[in-house]
Amino acid sequence: MTMEPRVSLITLGVDDPAASAAFYTKLGFHKAKDGNEDVAFFQLSGGLVLSLYRRANLFRDADLPDGGERFSGITLAYNTRSELDVDKLAAAFIGAGGRLVKPPHKVFWGGYIAYAADPDGHVWEIAYNPDWPLGEDGALTLPG
Repeated sequence: MTMEPRVSLITLGVDDPAASAAFYTKLGFHKAKDGNEDVAFFQLSGGLVLSLYRRANLFRDADLPDGGERFSGITLAYNTRSELDVDKLAAAFIGAGGRLVKPPHKVFWGGYIAYAADPDGHVWEIAYNPDWPLGEDGALTLPG
């Protein structure tokens, strides 16, 4: 069997699912009715689901030791339609209770990016790439 080239669900281990859900709701995500005190779900575009799952349960379910606070080497990315949108979303992260990891800035490949973290330290890259236009539904399609 081979995998289809897609991702169905992204799960973030969080300390307090209700508090994390409130953070993402402030950013404009819409919480699904499914869930409980240990997990919250958000339907994203393209059929993708974001899950905020109590960190201790996630580590236990995966039979892994809790790594504590450390950067996993994975970022989530949100592409915008303009540089101004990067600035606005970086400010929204701060306003919702997150923190700015790296302020908005131009990058060598011609884009404009910032890095921000949610209250549990999950890092988001907020990017404008003039060479990767977004569809009306926010879908990103690589050129060529």
